[in-house]
Amino acid sequence: MPEFLRNLLRAPRGPAELLADGLRLAAIASIVVAGVGWGAKGASSFAVVSVAMLLPRVLAVRPGFDIAYGVVALVSTWSSVTDLYGVVRWWDLPMHFLMTGLAAATCYVLLIRLRLVEDVAPLPRPRLSYVVLTTTIGAALSAFWEMFEWFTTTFLDPATVLGYRDTVADMVFGTLGSLLAGLLLPVLAAEPRLSVAPHDAAEPPAR
Repeated sequence: MPEFLRNLLRAPRGPAELLADGLRLAAIASIVVAGVGWGAKGASSFAVVSVAMLLPRVLAVRPGFDIAYGVVALVSTWSSVTDLYGVVRWWDLPMHFLMTGLAAATCYVLLIRLRLVEDVAPLPRPRLSYVVLTTTIGAALSAFWEMFEWFTTTFLDPATVLGYRDTVADMVFGTLGSLLAGLLLPVLAAEPRLSVAPHDAAEPPAR
């Protein structure tokens, strides 16, 4: 979509957007650092994260949301690459809570912008609709992530041991994080229903 490309290529406005772009540069630099220190698996993890961190910029969400997404994505990925999750057993729970919630909110805004889901603003309780839809997306993302972990554990890295309790706890915390993200969605992403500013707009949209 042309508006997505314009958002991606436009110059940052203000220090908050500069910081968000700096986090994206840090993710790109982490590809090299993780590749040298931890091999191809580490480099590929940050390659995927570097692409995912472009989504908030493409969607033109609030800079604060963009920064939070970038910080949590970097911390979560470095925790995985350095095996911090194995050393500090509880650390994955807050990461699932935060990362899944932010990812669910981002996916919801993406679906709105692509017009794949209907705008809930005209409904009698739009905030409740935000919560229901974002929580549902987050629960689905949590389930897909656990399927991915099962696949990698079964076929790629049998040394990793994942228990039933760990899987359920990850899904519970991911879903709870998505519920909170749904409650905060109007604050995190401004008005999710608003389209991106037209190319010839005189002023940028308020965020």
